[in-house]
Amino acid sequence: MAQVSIVTYRRVAKIGHDDAMRFMCVGDSMTIGRAGDFTWRYRMWQHLAAAADGPHELVGPRTALYDADTGTASSSAYAADDFPPPARRHLAGWGEGWLHMAPLIADAVTAHRPDVLLVSLGLIDLGFYTDSAQTAENAGAFLTAAREANPHIRVVLLPVIPNIRAETDAPFAAECARFNDLLAKTVANRSTPPSPLLLASHPPAYDIHTSTYDGTHPNPTGEHHLAAAFADAMHEAWGVGGRYAGAAVAAAATSGTC
Repeated sequence: MAQVSIVTYRRVAKIGHDDAMRFMCVGDSMTIGRAGDFTWRYRMWQHLAAAADGPHELVGPRTALYDADTGTASSSAYAADDFPPPARRHLAGWGEGWLHMAPLIADAVTAHRPDVLLVSLGLIDLGFYTDSAQTAENAGAFLTAAREANPHIRVVLLPVIPNIRAETDAPFAAECARFNDLLAKTVANRSTPPSPLLLASHPPAYDIHTSTYDGTHPNPTGEHHLAAAFADAMHEAWGVGGRYAGAAVAAAATSGTC
């Protein structure tokens, strides 16, 4: 995978706001979650709620989880009772990728006014819809549309984490790697001072055999690792929030206490 340039991670001025800093989580099934999940969005909300530079707010046009029984995004059965309904807002969908989100993002940014997009997309595209080059084109269209709606939008992008299919499907694994190279180049080439882009690091402790429940979708341990990837990237590059709580929360998740 191509390394992100130093320019991409240049520290920039802290986001200034006279009210809450607004974050929108954008993603596929790993982000929306299914009925009974905590979701990494919940872990991110916990992290931001405790950050000293708040207030922070999660925004977006949707709130539901995916209901596997009906095949629809219609469940409100989050595992965490303390996840406030307003904080459940997002722009994520089961089976949706860059291809689906690119036409939606401008309206979502206009309506919900996020300052920062936290984006985890690409696996579903590569698995079912588009090759790496086409997926990268859709990612570029997404970024263009988001900036048209807000020229000062900031975006943190997570590389594709290959799922269990990549262990036996070499061409699919190669497409995931190629897309991640293309995504890194997109971030390096298109980041600007008014609208900085960050490529988060692949969570170093994320293992599809221990961080997911099916080789693709995060379990509680994986949720912490994903939230940490976004949180640490923002803290290191922009001074936003603090560092994620770290290994302790993931260990607690593994033991079933978190």
